[in-house]
Amino acid sequence: MKTIKKSWIIIGVIIIALLLLYSSVKRTYNSMVSLDEGVTSQWAQVENVYQRRADLIPNLVSTVKGYADFEQKTLTDVIEARAKATSVTIDPSNLDANAIQQFQAAQDGLSSALSRLMVVVERYPDLKANQSFLDLQTQLERTENRITVERRTFNSTAQNYNTFIRSFPKNIYASIFGFEKKAYFSAQEGAEQAPKVEF
Repeated sequence: MKTIKKSWIIIGVIIIALLLLYSSVKRTYNSMVSLDEGVTSQWAQVENVYQRRADLIPNLVSTVKGYADFEQKTLTDVIEARAKATSVTIDPSNLDANAIQQFQAAQDGLSSALSRLMVVVERYPDLKANQSFLDLQTQLERTENRITVERRTFNSTAQNYNTFIRSFPKNIYASIFGFEKKAYFSAQEGAEQAPKVEF
C-alpha cells in the first residue's frame, strides 16, 4: 500500500514538474516570438522612411533639371545611387551584420550623392530660391531626421530582443528554437572624427 502511495506521489511530482517546464518554455517562446516580430516591424519602419526619401528624389531631380546648365553628372550620380539604394532589400528574418552593412552602404551612397547635389546647388541662386526646390529640400531634411529616429528605435528594439534571447536560461530555449541575435545599425565609417571646418 505504501509503495502504491509513493508511486502516485512520484507520478504527481513528475506531472507538476512537466507542467511547470511546459509553462516556462511556452511563455519564453511566445516572448521571443513577440520580440522578434517587434524587430521585424521596426525594420519595416526603417525601410519605410528610406523609401520616402527615395520617393522624393525624382521630384528633386526634375526640379533641378529645369536649370539647363545644371551639371548632368551630378544628377546622373543621384539617379544611379537611388536605383542602387532601392535595389538592396533585406529579408527581415535574416537581419545579420552583413545584410545590414550592405543595406547601409547603398543608403550611404545615396546620402553622399544627395550631399554632392546640395553642394552644386549652392552655385545656382535662382534654383536655391525656387519654392518647389525649397519645399523638397525641407521634406528631405525632415526625412533624414526621421531616418535617424527610426534607426535609433530599431537599434533599441534589436537590443531588447538580443538581451532577452541571450539571458540565461532563455539562451537555451533560443538555441533550441533557432532564435538568433539581430545586428544593429552602426555609425558611418569615419564618423568618430570631427569634420574640419574652414572659414
